[in-house]
Amino acid sequence: MSKIENIENRIKELSPEELAAFREWFLQFDAVIWDRQFEADVKAGKLDSLAERALRDHAAGRSAKL
Repeated sequence: MSKIENIENRIKELSPEELAAFREWFLQFDAVIWDRQFEADVKAGKLDSLAERALRDHAAGRSAKL
């Protein structure tokens, strides 16, 4: 059995209260991981071309007020 299958099986055994607590923990955990990856991508310049394109499109009138 793989680690993922083991985790899946263990999650299926949780009570509703434990599952709710796990969901809350995982949302926080996942958000921290996502933030770290985003920050790393920004520092590495991986988003520069997207930002430049957005600014060009805005300057050319191809954006709308939200």
